[in-house]
Amino acid sequence: MKKLIGLTLLLGSISLGFAQKAKQSSALQSMVDTERAFARMSEEQGIRPSFMAFIADDGILFRPTPVKGKQWLTEHPLPPSNKRPLLSWYPTIAGMARQGDMGYTTGPWEYKNDIHDAKPVAWGHFLTVWKKQADGLWKFAIDLGISNPPPAAAAAPWQLPKNYKAPKTRKGIWSFSTSALLARDREFSQASAMGGARATFVSYAARDVRVYRDEKAPFFGQEMAVAALPARPNVWIWEPASGDVSISDDLGYTYGTYKIESNESTPKIIETGNYFRIWTKQGGVWKVLFDLTNPIPPAKS
Repeated sequence: MKKLIGLTLLLGSISLGFAQKAKQSSALQSMVDTERAFARMSEEQGIRPSFMAFIADDGILFRPTPVKGKQWLTEHPLPPSNKRPLLSWYPTIAGMARQGDMGYTTGPWEYKNDIHDAKPVAWGHFLTVWKKQADGLWKFAIDLGISNPPPAAAAAPWQLPKNYKAPKTRKGIWSFSTSALLARDREFSQASAMGGARATFVSYAARDVRVYRDEKAPFFGQEMAVAALPARPNVWIWEPASGDVSISDDLGYTYGTYKIESNESTPKIIETGNYFRIWTKQGGVWKVLFDLTNPIPPAKS
């Protein structure tokens, strides 16, 4: 989550004395409170301790390709430094699966090279999926972000909507399938290669889709999102590496690698990188709710 942290994470003690265990008005509020506790710990104790405390044991980070985050952080201690970088963020949007076992948060972040610096040097947006653990606490399952220009104005922090009523959970055995969502993602890629990225995206995306692209402000809605996608004659294809779905089979995520090629007799690769999508089921069909790509710079020769 939050670009640039790979070079700036700090070691420190792990403390979980936050409001995760407090009683909450809903699973959604509890999850958002956990996100806020995560951000607060980053500011108070350092970036590395906060990520170690709030990532799931099998949670995914991107360094720059997908890795098991907790293992990677353990195996890559940072060298001593007389500076303490500051990464700040807060959620502006949040959502939850019907069964209350999986949800997402997103919002702006900003970064300072040192906590005493007057101004940030980088800004962006994060996108995080949270899963409720066996002990009832929330831990994040996957996290990735983009950089973007400094915002003209601060976005309003997320608040539980007035008169919010948590969806009624259903008892019994649910039928859910991660493989079905991964198959849908691959089908999306095949259709994009054949019919063009923009036309295909409209048919696979929710109307309120949000698209995150590096160095650009987030795009909201199908009409705006199209402007962020490769135009013909470029071809956008991808391959999912993994993903997961909620118990209630109405919210899920996929991630993997993508490439954009020129549509020529001898295709030229224009861009490669990671992608991360959050999906929602509408009318029994999986639709893209968030679409984030993060380019990987070419390897230096």
